[in-house]
Formats: sequence, C-alpha cells, structure tokens
Amino acid sequence: MSHIGYRRVYEEPRFRDGVRVLVDRVWPRGMRREDAHLDEWLRAVAPSTELRHWYGHDPDRFPEFRRRYLRELREPGRRDAAGHLQDLARSAPVTLLTASRDLDHSQAAVLAAWLAEHTPESA
Repeated sequence: MSHIGYRRVYEEPRFRDGVRVLVDRVWPRGMRREDAHLDEWLRAVAPSTELRHWYGHDPDRFPEFRRRYLRELREPGRRDAAGHLQDLARSAPVTLLTASRDLDHSQAAVLAAWLAEHTPESA
C-alpha cells in the first residue's frame, strides 16, 4: 500500500505528497485556490457541520469526536468518498490536507489512520 499522510494545507507542497486531497468541508481561510496545489477537494468525506461545531477542536473531546466521525464515515455519501480515497491510496501516496492547526486532533488524522487500517493492498 502507498503512504498515507496528513498535513496542513497552508504548508508548501512536497514532491512526496503524492495525491493531495483537501478533506475539510469549508475552504481554508485566506487561501487562494491556485495556491492550494490540490488534486481534489473531497468535502463529502469531511465531518458533518453539526459534528464539527460540537467538537470545536477541543482536544478533550477528541476521543468522542473520533468515535462519532468514524460512525459518520459509514454513511452512504461519506462511505463512497472514503472508498474513493481507498482507491487512490492503493496506487499512489496520498496526503490528506486540512486547515486545522492541531493536526493530531483533526479529522485528517482520524481519516489517515482509518485509511491505513482499511485499505487493502492492490494485487
């Protein structure tokens, strides 16, 4: 399986990023689209607005956020988007991008771990 990583969208792109996918529901504040160097913006895989608002990037709520977000990933629209990420990860390095300041307590971190665990290697 290819490498799956996550970074802030505001960081300069690196060659080893591979396919760069923004996984935020809203566009990053202050960033011009041409400066993002994205291959895709996959809003459908982002946590719901309700979950994002409840979480508020409070690290104490992260374990519950993670649980709820993983449950949301099983919903039909998000399941399809997550499946698309799995397809990408089978053939190329994938870097999930987010505007979150606290990367390790972000949906990108949850999603990267989920992808690493649930993406079978290609034949």
